[in-house]
Amino acid sequence: MLSADFLHLEKDIEMVNSCADIFHLDVMDGSFVPNISYGFPVTDAIAKAAKKPLDVHLMIVDPEKYALKFVKNGASMVSFHLEATENDEKASRILKSIRQAGAKAGLVINPDIPVERLFPHVGNADFFLIMSVFAGFGGQKFIPQTYEKISRLKSYMQERGVDTPIEVDGGVSLENINALHKAGAEIFVAGSAIFKSESPVNYVAQMRQACID
Repeated sequence: MLSADFLHLEKDIEMVNSCADIFHLDVMDGSFVPNISYGFPVTDAIAKAAKKPLDVHLMIVDPEKYALKFVKNGASMVSFHLEATENDEKASRILKSIRQAGAKAGLVINPDIPVERLFPHVGNADFFLIMSVFAGFGGQKFIPQTYEKISRLKSYMQERGVDTPIEVDGGVSLENINALHKAGAEIFVAGSAIFKSESPVNYVAQMRQACID
């Protein structure tokens, strides 16, 4: 939704309701990332009109301070950056608190973080989000090393009999969604590619088909 038209937000919400599976909301604080997006007033407004689950991606310091409020305000999925926590123990506590509050709890890493940092949380997180661009700005170019990171995480989970969804965010489009799916990703976040297309609804349909072909 970061790429939506905020002057006509209701129109774009209805578009997402009609063709997509989730609303992905990037919450930026200007500290963890060098940009500010939106907070509770905007996310609350989206939640009231959304007919699909809300997936809140926290790009903020101290995610434990706000994660549960987003759950209370309607988020079905809440993810936060591993880099925003001091250690794995704290990350595990935040994951547990989100889950206990009633939402799916996800863990995120930026492109410069080794995917192996997620391994201790396999079996503990409800989903993993691999950033294929650096968190903080929309419209960045996709980083090709993302394929290998997704594949390594998927293989690690399969070896341990764990089937946790992998989400990918950043530069996702018709050009790479099939390869991302083959690498092991199941949840695809696309902003600019959809909202800047001539027909967002048709573009989403084509992305779905690309994961089948």
